[in-house]
Amino acid sequence: MSAVAAQVRRHAATSRSKLEIDHMTYRYWVERNQTEFLAFDDVSLDVREGEFVCIVGPSGCGKTTLLNIVAGLLRYQEGTMRINGEPVNGPGVGRSMVFQSASLLPWRTVRGNVRYGMEMQRRFDRATMDGRTEQFIRMVGLAGFEERYPSELSGGMQQRVNLARALATDPDVLLMDEPFAALDAQTREFMQSELLNIWARSRKTVLFITHQIDEAVYLADRVVVMGTRPGRIKREFRVDFPRPRELSLKRGADFLRMSDGIWRLIEEEADRINVIRTE
Repeated sequence: MSAVAAQVRRHAATSRSKLEIDHMTYRYWVERNQTEFLAFDDVSLDVREGEFVCIVGPSGCGKTTLLNIVAGLLRYQEGTMRINGEPVNGPGVGRSMVFQSASLLPWRTVRGNVRYGMEMQRRFDRATMDGRTEQFIRMVGLAGFEERYPSELSGGMQQRVNLARALATDPDVLLMDEPFAALDAQTREFMQSELLNIWARSRKTVLFITHQIDEAVYLADRVVVMGTRPGRIKREFRVDFPRPRELSLKRGADFLRMSDGIWRLIEEEADRINVIRTE
């Protein structure tokens, strides 16, 4: 077992709860139909410190809605949410979001974009911002590109800047909403591997949304499958493949077996929704 793998295993064994969601319900008003829509109901999830959790499920099951609630962008109506044991129901400095689009400021360089999140929070002095900016540019492998503008970067490099910006704010929980969906297949696989390397060094708690089953199984300590109408947690899969993980893991029989099991659950849920629609 490598030193990194041993460290990850020891941390997982001793870590405490970082994010706790208990019996959460979220509804929203649909103006066009003048009706209230139940997006998800009675959702409970416990994410431990330093854990990497992926959420998958059919379209419309509430994955991104749940992530937006954790980020504080939406308010839930019932249940509780705690980070580090403290109740939260709104935005805060303890969470950073990495979106599907890099959403970089085109007039700022790599260095300026990484620094931007810290500037907005106004809790770091200039020297600290300088140090953290350089630290996370190096961590995501962009040393030498500090003065490049987003238009001069590839899609994968832009997402590296996006990730460095989120990490530089030192969040308690890193929220990732399909961050590699817009990348080509080859770049996406490379970024998955790089993300695991960065995560092993930063040890952040990660909640990651994806539609790609193999991506979820490759990245996660645990894969949470959501059902829909309304959204609920259908099942959780513990992913015990040793770390660090190579991309060749995806070709193994155990990996394919787990991926197929998750896919069958999602197919069952999609079939159930189709039956409801035709009744």
